[in-house]
Amino acid sequence: MDCGIFTSKTVLLFLSLVFWAAGAALAYVGAYVIRSYDNFDSFIQDKYTLVPAAIIIGVSVVMFVFGLVGCCATIRESKVGLSFFFLIIMLIFAAEVAALVFSFIYQGKISGDLERSMNDVFAKYDGQDTETKAVDYLQTQLQCCGVKNYTSWSNTSWFTSHNNTVPLSCCKNTSTQCTGRLDQLDLLNVEGCEVKLEHLLQDVLGYAMLVILGFAIVKFFGMVSVCVITCRTGGRRSGYQPLYA
Repeated sequence: MDCGIFTSKTVLLFLSLVFWAAGAALAYVGAYVIRSYDNFDSFIQDKYTLVPAAIIIGVSVVMFVFGLVGCCATIRESKVGLSFFFLIIMLIFAAEVAALVFSFIYQGKISGDLERSMNDVFAKYDGQDTETKAVDYLQTQLQCCGVKNYTSWSNTSWFTSHNNTVPLSCCKNTSTQCTGRLDQLDLLNVEGCEVKLEHLLQDVLGYAMLVILGFAIVKFFGMVSVCVITCRTGGRRSGYQPLYA
């Protein structure tokens, strides 16, 4: 067997087998991004940040379905099958590139939107409604207090109506004698939530971008391999012999 064809087949068979694992990995990444954003959806008014995650999940579904197609087409050296497989890889490659572009664009928009939406949600804090649960969850999980820092609470109605105290979710340990008073700073988380949440969302998006980039590179070599097999097998079937034969 021609060394080029053998190598290309190996690459494509490996790519076909990896399709299922890659699909599972991409589905996990997409779900992880959505779950991470969903935990803090009260602070994210615009949903454009979920576009890359939706693309990732869509790509994973396609990869599960067409992994078998690539494997069969490669073994049989079917020109039609390989052409179809090439088209599939190219579409997935294009989708992954689009996801990367969207990720780069939206990564820069996170900061500006967070401060506005977080100020709105923190201002509505009353200890009972949905916004309250979102704020408490945020401050407990990220061990933070207020938007910029703990002093941000002084501009809210909660602070003035509760004897100038911050919510108990600002406490480092709820089992202590922490009451939320500002004279107990040693018992409070004093760092702001905006910076911590922004870093968390940036890290999640950055992780997703690295995974997409890795799979996009694999797809590129897969397209090259399809071209090699198609050209070599086409030359053999037409009766032409390579010059070095």
